[in-house]
Amino acid sequence: MIDEKRLVEKAVAAMKNAYVPYSRFRVGACALASDGSEFTGCNIENASYGLTICAERVALYKAYSEGKRDIVALAVAAEVEEPVSPCGACRQVILELAGNAVVILSNRDGSRVMRTTPGELLPYGFKL
Repeated sequence: MIDEKRLVEKAVAAMKNAYVPYSRFRVGACALASDGSEFTGCNIENASYGLTICAERVALYKAYSEGKRDIVALAVAAEVEEPVSPCGACRQVILELAGNAVVILSNRDGSRVMRTTPGELLPYGFKL
């Protein structure tokens, strides 16, 4: 069973580590592997904006870099009133690296959440 509340709490906590001197828009994420391993991430900006990386990708890349390929859930939180929506690049990465996962989108404190799937986030996503 997936403890969605715990994953959202971890995503909210991860937001605090964000490096966002340009946008001031903090995002945190927590990926859950099938064996129970959890991987958090936050967005990290760069003065060369194209080199910025989103929280969702950090969390998923950390999981994959540790050999965890079966991602069952991904929670994402941001400093907004309504549940945050991943950017297009993250939607593509989520579809490929966590295609069967439950995706939990949250606001700044976890009081508003929405559940979705990678396919709902990116219908007709690119696949080789």
